[in-house]
Amino acid sequence: MPSIAPVRYAVVGLGHIAQVAVLPAFAHARRNSKLVAVVSGDRTKRREITRRYRLDHAFSYEQFEDCLREVDAVYIALPNSMHAEYTVRAAKAGVHVLCEKPMAVTVRECRQMVTACRNARVKLMIAYRLHFETLNISAMELARRGQLGELKFFTSSFSMTVRRGDIRTRRDYGGGTLYDIGVYCINAARNLFRAEPTRVSAMSVNSGVKSLVEIDETTAATMQFGDGQLATFVTSFNAADVAAYRIVGTRGHLHAEPAYEYAEGLKYTLTIDGKRRTKRIGKRDQFAPELLYFSDCIRNDRQPEPSGEEGLQDVRIVEALYESARRQRPVAIRSFRKLVRPTSRQRISRPGVRKPDLIKVQSASRD
Repeated sequence: MPSIAPVRYAVVGLGHIAQVAVLPAFAHARRNSKLVAVVSGDRTKRREITRRYRLDHAFSYEQFEDCLREVDAVYIALPNSMHAEYTVRAAKAGVHVLCEKPMAVTVRECRQMVTACRNARVKLMIAYRLHFETLNISAMELARRGQLGELKFFTSSFSMTVRRGDIRTRRDYGGGTLYDIGVYCINAARNLFRAEPTRVSAMSVNSGVKSLVEIDETTAATMQFGDGQLATFVTSFNAADVAAYRIVGTRGHLHAEPAYEYAEGLKYTLTIDGKRRTKRIGKRDQFAPELLYFSDCIRNDRQPEPSGEEGLQDVRIVEALYESARRQRPVAIRSFRKLVRPTSRQRISRPGVRKPDLIKVQSASRD
């Protein structure tokens, strides 16, 4: 039987996440995925990355349509405000799309992306890397099997001190704590409860830091679920690094910390009926599993999970939370039926990657 050619990818955008995680991940995804091109507005980045990864092609943003003729799929690692445009353009060219989260800045943009990909019969997946990560899936399975008893509430803290001038601080790029890190808390609560919120409320505060004046410096949010469950979380761009959550049931609770990171190992402590045990996972490549899974979906004509509808739901909730903070009142969420959730069948593990030398880019957080 002849071997099936790998899915040919272009990585669009050569910022920090692309350089430190996405590009190196192709080394662990060789079974079905091949990096053949990059797209960037910076000539130096294009030249150096092409040389480092021995690529066939490098394109400017003005040459994006030329790029689309050379690939089967794109990994979109652009600022949030550019996700919709480049997804729609790729779909119209018949190219599959793996798009970083948040899916887009507005629900309207998300729907445009879903519609464009559906009409073109191309796959659209949102890069929720934790849907394939062993520790996160294990926590979801514990909750699903009822080992914590009846689930009652979820709490989470996710914060960092963001570097001055980073795109996350700019409104025109789709910046803000809920877009950048709040989606992790929202997505975790939804999939641990295996339910959708019906009502949300939020409060945003700014302490006067000039570099954060365009966006919410810190936001506290509450989500109410239909079965009497509550989720609360706080996100901040002006606080020490924290990435943790706790889900509590009638028999026990699970505390994950670190919970959302990709540059280090993850850990949770499970307490049931007073008995405690800890599970640790060392640093893993969380981006290669996305590529492997998405390429298999393309090859086998299978709908990805997390789909565009998954990304759209999180953006719906982000929009509602910002509306609540602005109007200073709770906001109802229209019914959303989520038919597919992450399962243990999606677990894929690959060893961690060494951080490469970065080319004209810095991390989001201050050292």
